[in-house]
Amino acid sequence: MTLLSNLHATAIVIGTRGILFLGPSGAGKSMLALACIDAARQAGQFSALIADDQVFLENANGCTIVKRPPATAGLLEIRHSGIVSLASVDAAVLHMAVRIVERNDAERMPPAFETYSLPSGLELPLIRVAADALAPLAVLAALAPDFAR
Repeated sequence: MTLLSNLHATAIVIGTRGILFLGPSGAGKSMLALACIDAARQAGQFSALIADDQVFLENANGCTIVKRPPATAGLLEIRHSGIVSLASVDAAVLHMAVRIVERNDAERMPPAFETYSLPSGLELPLIRVAADALAPLAVLAALAPDFAR
C-alpha cells in the first residue's frame, strides 16, 4: 500500500461501506457522521467511526483505504459539547464522499453524477448533504440506493 495523503475530513463505516465527510472546519462533518452512525445502529446495521477531523488515505489494488491516526482512535469532537469516545475501526475501503453544504449557499440542484477526486486520481461518488439535515443517513440511502447493499 502507498500512503497518498493526510486529509481534513471525517470517515465512518456503515456495514462494509466507507463514507468520507468533507467540508471546512465547523461545517458539521462530525455531527452528520455521528447522526449516520446512530441511525444505522438504530436500524440494526453495523456502524463505526474510522477517524474524525484527520484521515489518512492509502491506495491498495485500485481502492482507496481510509485509516485513522492512532492518537485520535475512537474519538469524535461534538463542537460546543466535548469529545466523545465511540466504537471505531482502524480502516475501511472508501465508497462515497459527502460534501457538507449550507442551505443558503448551495445550489438547489447539484450536478448529476457528481464525483470527488481523491489525490490518487481515483474518484468517489459525491453526495451533497445540508449541514442541518435531520436524517442524513436517509438522504444518503435515497440518493445512492446501492449504498444499502
